[in-house]
Formats: sequence, C-alpha cells, structure tokens
Amino acid sequence: MNKILLIIKREYLSRVKKKSFIIMTILGPLLMAGIMVVPIWLSMQKPDRQNIEVIDESYLFKGLIPEKAFIHFDYPEVTFEQAQEGFYDTDYDAILYIPHNILEGGKTLKLFYKKQLGIATEEYVDNTISKMMNDVLLTKNKVDLSIIREAAEHSKIIVITEELESTGKSKKTNTGLYMAIGLGGGILIYMFIFLYGVQVMRGVMEEKTNRIVEVILSSVKPFQLMMGKIIGVALVGLTQFLLWVILTTTLYGVASVTILKNVEMKQIQQNEEVVKVGADLNYTKMKKIQEPNIISKVFDDFKNVDILTITFCFLFYFLAGYLMYAALFAAVGSAVDNEADTQQFMVPITIPLVLSFLVAQNVIQDPQSTMAFWFSIVPLTSPIVMMVRLPFGVPFWEVALSMSLLVVGFVFTTWLAARIYRTGILLYGKKVTWRELGKWLFYKG
Repeated sequence: MNKILLIIKREYLSRVKKKSFIIMTILGPLLMAGIMVVPIWLSMQKPDRQNIEVIDESYLFKGLIPEKAFIHFDYPEVTFEQAQEGFYDTDYDAILYIPHNILEGGKTLKLFYKKQLGIATEEYVDNTISKMMNDVLLTKNKVDLSIIREAAEHSKIIVITEELESTGKSKKTNTGLYMAIGLGGGILIYMFIFLYGVQVMRGVMEEKTNRIVEVILSSVKPFQLMMGKIIGVALVGLTQFLLWVILTTTLYGVASVTILKNVEMKQIQQNEEVVKVGADLNYTKMKKIQEPNIISKVFDDFKNVDILTITFCFLFYFLAGYLMYAALFAAVGSAVDNEADTQQFMVPITIPLVLSFLVAQNVIQDPQSTMAFWFSIVPLTSPIVMMVRLPFGVPFWEVALSMSLLVVGFVFTTWLAARIYRTGILLYGKKVTWRELGKWLFYKG
C-alpha cells in the first residue's frame, strides 16, 4: 500500500507542477466566468442610436412609427430623390422608403444605409411596419381592432411546469435549465475522461519507451504501478476541477458586485404599443404585459435544483467513470511502443464514450424513455447518460443500480487491464494483435 501511495504522490506532484496545469487552471475559470458574465453585461449595454429618415409616400405612417432607445425616426418634407441626393450631408444613418402603393400590393419597403445597420434595427422596422399594416388592412375591412387586441391579450398563455410528488406537494421545474445542467455535466465528464485517460496512456508509454519502467518494476508490482498512476492522475483531475469551481465562483461573485451591480433581479414591464395609423383610426394602447426578467427567472428556478445531490453524483460518476476508462487506457499504453499503434485498440474504448454523448442529446428530449434507462445503467455509458438524466429526477433505485454496476464495471476493467499491463509493460519492439491480448488475459504468474 505504501508503494502505491508513493507512486500516487509522484504522479500527482509531477503533473500539478507543470506550467500547462497552472495555465489551464487559471484560464478555465476565466472562460467559464466569462461565459456567465459577458452575456449579462452585454445585455445591459445600450445599443448605438440609429437615426432613420422616413420618406412616406403613402402618408399612412408619417409621425406615427413608435420609437425605441436605439432607434429614432424623422419625417422631413422632402421627396425620395432629394433625400437620396443629400443623404451623405445629413446625420441620418438610413432612409426608410415607403411607396405610395403599399396598400395596392406594393409590399416592399426599402431601407438605404451608409453603414450596415444592426440586426435589431432591421428586425424592428420590419416587425413594426408589418403590425401597423395589419391594423390598416383590418380597419379598411371594418374589423373592430379592440376585439382583435383583446383576443391577442387574453390568448397569451404562460405555461408553468411543476412536479407533483406522491405526498401531494408540488415543485416548480424548468426544463430548459435542467437540460443545460444535465448536458453541461455530461460534457464535462466526457472531456475529463478523454483528457486524463489519454494522459495515463501517454504516461505509461513514455515510461515504457524510456525503459524507466524496468527500474520501477524492480521495486513494485505492475498492478501497484498501474493503480498508482491511475489514481494519481485522477487526483490531478479532481484538484483541477475543484479549483475551477472555487475560482469561477469567486470571479462570478466579484463580477456580481462590480460589473453586474446594476442588474436588478426583478420583474420588468414590456409595453407594446399599437399606434394611430392614418386619420380615420383611433389611437390605442395595449395593456402592459408583465413578464419576468429572464435572468431573475433562471436564478429563481435554480433554487429548486437539488444541487448537493447533483454535485455528489457528478463527482461519483466523474471518478468512477474515469477510473474504469483510465484502466483501459493504461492497458493500451502498456501494449504498444508508440502512439500510432494505439489507434486499433482505442476505437473499441472510445465508441461507448462517443455513443453515450450522442445518445445524451436524445435523452434530454425524453429522460424517462427505455433507451435513457438502459444507457444510464450500462457501466460504459452510464457516467454521461445518467448525469444528463439526474436534473430531471431519477428514482433512487435506478441511481443506486447504476452506481453499483459502475463500481462492478470498474473492478472488472481494472482486473482486465492489470492482466494485459503486467505482460505488455515489458514487451518491446513487437506489433501486438487482438489475439495476443486475449492470450495475455490467461497467463499465469
């Protein structure tokens, strides 16, 4: 046992002292905090104000197009030709041309600009004029706009999903948030298994090709060396992950009281106006629609997530899944002399990982399906698929069965890898085949 601990210590310290480990440990939290903070910060920034010159030959919209903080409309008494000639002598960013025959089938508006307008400006002009045209046509056909607006107002339904427990209590849920947590956890496990599993394989190959392993094996058994290397790299991965969590949380906390200090987690009002169109229509304002701030809604829904259970399960599936696959990676590293020869043995190992990642994208659509159940139980795919299912709620017996089988899978793959490792680690200069690997499993000694 002491020898395994010494190997673990050597593997751990040699890796955490590398510049690559330190750089990635710092860059990881910066990137993750940036992903959370930057979109919120950008949403707080006021867009540049666009000044639009409106040439309305139909006289339906003159002075009536509603404005926003990022867009302003002017209606000068000039013709379209005059506006074009003097365009570059004005402060206008664009000319909105509305033809005189817009009600007779001339549905095409033209927006001329000096520099490319933002997508928000283009969409706002398109949507606003379309809504106003809709009101014009309805009124022209003697349709009561108040009935249309009342129907539109009362037909807007907000669906709130809640899980009804057997005790009669209900709990608010957020499917989108659960998808993000589950898929995010699955992707992290997928990346960590590949990243640190390959490190184990390359570490074994390096020691083998440098003949260092011959010296090491004079003092320790092959199984002890393999387990020490696998556990040592696992602790490196766990250390890096925990540092990422701590640093990301710290950076986000600092950002929340500095960059994001003006973000108020409360409901906001969205006021949509239908304006007067033409001399014969009445000015009407729709009732204010109360909609929750999206950021506030996500944070409120996040409080209903059992984060402790998900974190515990993530750590378990991360470690158990890594240990199972790392043993196989170590076996591959011991059987070959160079990285080019690993391809034939890597494919069977990577197929279950890639398959589980592909299946996970379908599992989020139906977490309780038969396919989701079986892929979250089978050890080779359960670390990723079960992680995706957990936020949606999984019966305790399924989680217990999945974890138990994963432990059994780890024990079996470790035994399998140890049989290959003890023979392959001292074999040099020979192309190993699948048949020979099979023979190594039954060697005695």
